[in-house]
Amino acid sequence: MTLLSELENSIRETADRAGPAVVGLGRGWGLGSGVVFAPDRVLTNAHNLRQDEVTVTFAEGRRVNGHVAGSDPDLDLAVLEAQTDGVEPLPWRPAETEATIGQAILALANPGGRGLRVTPGFVSSTARSFRGPRGRRIAGAIEHTAPLPRGSSGGPLVDLDGRLLGINSVRVDGGLILAIPADESLEQRVQALARGEAPQRRRLGVAIAPPRVARRLRRAVGLPEREGVLVRGVEQDSAAERAGLERGDLLVAAGGRELSGVDVLYEALDAAREGGRLELVVVRGSEERTVTVDL
Repeated sequence: MTLLSELENSIRETADRAGPAVVGLGRGWGLGSGVVFAPDRVLTNAHNLRQDEVTVTFAEGRRVNGHVAGSDPDLDLAVLEAQTDGVEPLPWRPAETEATIGQAILALANPGGRGLRVTPGFVSSTARSFRGPRGRRIAGAIEHTAPLPRGSSGGPLVDLDGRLLGINSVRVDGGLILAIPADESLEQRVQALARGEAPQRRRLGVAIAPPRVARRLRRAVGLPEREGVLVRGVEQDSAAERAGLERGDLLVAAGGRELSGVDVLYEALDAAREGGRLELVVVRGSEERTVTVDL
């Protein structure tokens, strides 16, 4: 048997085994893809959902309404409750195994319910990161070479035994795809979402400008450049608004740590002491002051 025929058989067998668990979300050029990981439960990316209800299309064409059981936009994950009618859930990879560079993989999708897609590729990196819908960095992503069409995010990345390695999430330069790794930590988070247990993380309630924008704006008004995080918007009724933060404020320290970037701010929010209070050093114009935010 030739190498190509072996590959052909492997792709066909994996598609037959894993394909029924891959679903489409929305219709036509719809929202994305997902995967059945437990009876009546579908895993997808949080960024695929616009409301609490979505059309779920199965491989054989059956359509049902899915409802959000739990969502974690910070990690770009969501679990839908939908009638899977006996579809075999995709198994998670064994806890003791992990994706490795050069590993052969298959990416599956059902973009907007338009039909199953299966593409082969290889793992090109295992230590990538990207930002979720709310700006938090998602670390440890699996980068791979399997091409996918628009509407494939939320679909599974599997090994050649059809076991779940990750959830395809974003496309990066060169057409490479980043997948959230399906490790033990992710499985625990997903099971919690399936039970309706939404994560409770402290939020400041600000929109942040990119560092280059902050530097350009300060130069434009004749102010010295400083390391920090520039506020470009404040949510109404948020902790930031209650503390008096305003658009144009430059946050230069949080919880006693200098803010060299937004990731440090997220770490300070997560580490805020008991009671949920965080001390911020704020530069407004040329004046510097300290404020305490009740989170």
